[in-house]
Amino acid sequence: MSLNRRLLVAASVVLFVFLGLTGLVLDNAFQNSAEQAQRDRLQSQIYALLATADFVEIDQRLQLGDALPEPRLGSPQSGLYAVIYKSHKGVVWKSPSSVALDIPRYTRAKRAKWYYEPLVSKSGKQFFSLSFTGVWEDRFKKQFEYVFQVLEDYAIYNKQVASFRHELWGWLAAVAAVLLLAQGLILRWSLQPLRKVASDIEAVKKGSVDRLKENYPLEIQGLTESINTFIDSERAQRDRYRHTLADLAHSLKTPLAVLKTGLHGQDKVLDDQIDHMRNIVNYQLQRASSAGRTTMGVHTPLLKVVERIISSLEKVHAEKTIQCIVKVDSDLKFPGEQGDLMELAGNLLENAYKWAQQKIQVSASIKYVNNKRYLNINVEDDGSGIPENRKQEVLLRGRRADETVAGHGIGLSIVQEIVSQYGGHISLNDSSLGGASILLSIPLE
Repeated sequence: MSLNRRLLVAASVVLFVFLGLTGLVLDNAFQNSAEQAQRDRLQSQIYALLATADFVEIDQRLQLGDALPEPRLGSPQSGLYAVIYKSHKGVVWKSPSSVALDIPRYTRAKRAKWYYEPLVSKSGKQFFSLSFTGVWEDRFKKQFEYVFQVLEDYAIYNKQVASFRHELWGWLAAVAAVLLLAQGLILRWSLQPLRKVASDIEAVKKGSVDRLKENYPLEIQGLTESINTFIDSERAQRDRYRHTLADLAHSLKTPLAVLKTGLHGQDKVLDDQIDHMRNIVNYQLQRASSAGRTTMGVHTPLLKVVERIISSLEKVHAEKTIQCIVKVDSDLKFPGEQGDLMELAGNLLENAYKWAQQKIQVSASIKYVNNKRYLNINVEDDGSGIPENRKQEVLLRGRRADETVAGHGIGLSIVQEIVSQYGGHISLNDSSLGGASILLSIPLE
């Protein structure tokens, strides 16, 4: 998972958790507020009923005026209901809105006390109920208690809460969408320098540029400077290593040449050993001169190198009049230095020219294996080919498929070693031309 996606997912999770908790807190706060408002409304209704109530001493009863304080109390099943009870006795008054309706009775009563409670009728209908016990005295100081109960349908409260929730979560979803968009844009802008570094590193790997640029944000300048230092150090060390080996090889070649000249063929054993030492020096020099894949390697155009080698070999083997067919696109590039490519193509083509009768074919293409790109280089000839039982043997140093052909038998072993340094592999097959087909497969990534 990319860094941008990791940050986006993490920030999105935090955002959704925060907005979810915010929604729950606001929803709970609204429910408490709505319930308190419900209680206040019921209390105001009881105050209004108390204001219109009048105790008639002659009949020792409580009566209400003709005008009700709330119009809803006069509308049947309006959702707001009122009942007056004589303490511990039956109903003395009911609002017209509660006619033919099963109204649950209050459960507690005490003088000058408010009791707010949810009640459920026998039919299962829910109500908010507020009850208050008032006391009246006649002229003989006799007290009469009456319980005022006002109820409101629970469905009204549920409707308010549902409406609020719909708007709340709708707005929170809209805010989340806007914040996610803004968050994505901010992350894209913030991580742009890192994408630029990745792009520049890829350009260095492809050989388009030599070093990373310097205009990066302060936070990653240390990283880019370290990468540049590493690139410079690796190149300098590789050059020093190769130059030292070249000097060593040249230093050894001269004494060996002097020794061989001084013998004048007088001692066959020593002469053979000097030739053997010279072969070892050549082999080790060729092996060390191969750069192999580097962390920040260059790329070498394939076609130009192949054509240059073929041009040289045609002059060396002019007497054979060999036709060399080249099927290599001009945009194909070898993922390494020119010296390595010269060594690979030179050895393969030199072998092909040695054993070919009339025709050689060089082809190259890009192949995908398990979503990974490989550069395939195939050199074929119409020679005698390589026996099946000797295909692995010829890859060993000093082994040749045909001892009658001049050579030291180290060419294919050098090719195999260089290809291994690049993480690739070599395959020896039979060619459609009739001879051998040597396929190199080198990863490009």
